[in-house]
Amino acid sequence: MVSRGEYLTGLCLAEYLDADFVDASWVIRFHYDGSIDLDKSQELLKAQVDPGRRVVIPGFYGSLPNGVIKVMSRGGSDITGSIVANAFDVDVYENWTDVSGFYVADPRIIKDPVQIPRITYSELRQMSYMGENVLHDDAFFPVRQKNIPINVCNTNHPENPGTMIMNDCSELDAQEPPHVITGITGKQDFTVITMVKSHVSAEAGFLRKVLAVFEKFQISIESVPVTVDTFSIVVQTKKIERYLYEIVAELKQDLHLDDIQVESQQAMLAVVGRAMRQMPKAIYQQFISEERVER
Repeated sequence: MVSRGEYLTGLCLAEYLDADFVDASWVIRFHYDGSIDLDKSQELLKAQVDPGRRVVIPGFYGSLPNGVIKVMSRGGSDITGSIVANAFDVDVYENWTDVSGFYVADPRIIKDPVQIPRITYSELRQMSYMGENVLHDDAFFPVRQKNIPINVCNTNHPENPGTMIMNDCSELDAQEPPHVITGITGKQDFTVITMVKSHVSAEAGFLRKVLAVFEKFQISIESVPVTVDTFSIVVQTKKIERYLYEIVAELKQDLHLDDIQVESQQAMLAVVGRAMRQMPKAIYQQFISEERVER
C-alpha cells in the first residue's frame, strides 16, 4: 500500500510525457537482508529499459528475490535514481528536490546562508552523517562507484544551478578557490560519559576495556575525546538511556576510576571544509568569530 503512491504517479507521468513506464519492482532488486542488490538491479535495468526512449521509473521501492514489494526509508527515490544512473553510466545524475542544493548552514536556523556551489562526496558524507538531510545517505554509493557527479537542483527554481557533488573538485577549485569552510552542521541528543583517572592516557588497554563494556550492551560510539587524565565517550542518548546505570556501574567496577561524570542533552557540531588544511589559522579564526558573536 505504501508504494502505490509512487506507482500511480509514475503511470500518470509516463502517459503525460509519452514515455515508457517501467515498474520499480521489475528492475530494483533487494537482498533478503534489505540491502540493495546492485548487480542484479543493473542486469534487470539493462534488460528492460531502452536507453533511447524516455522512461519513467517510480522511486522509493523495489522487490525482494521472491517478488514481494519492499519500500526504502524516507527519501529512497534518491537511491533509485542513483542506481539507474550507475546502470547506464550517465554523465551526471540530476536530483530535483525542493531546495537549491546545499547550504553552508541550515536555513531553518541561519537566515540566508551561502549556497554551496560544489562539494566532494567525502565532505557530504560527513555532513549527512551529522544531520544534513537534503539527499538520502545511501544515494552516494552507486554513483560514486563510477565517479558520476550528482547535481542537486530546485524544482521550484530551475534557473538556480544548485550544488554539484563530485569525487574531486580540485580542477574547479583551482579556477575558483572554495571557501575555507564548506559547511557547518550538527546533531542533538547525545550523552557524554567522562571517566577520570590519573594518567589514563598512558594506561595500555584502557580503551579496549571501555569499548568492551559498550559492546556488551550493543551500543555504538560516536566520539572518544581523550586528555591526560580524562577519557570521554559520546553516544546517542536514545541508545544508552535504557542501560545507563548498568554501564556506569560496570565502568566503575572494571576500570577503578577516580570519578565518572554523565552529561545529557549535549549536541555535536561538525565543521567541514577541504580548504581548511591549507589555512593553519582556520580553527583559531572560527573561535575568534564565536567570541565576537557572544560579545
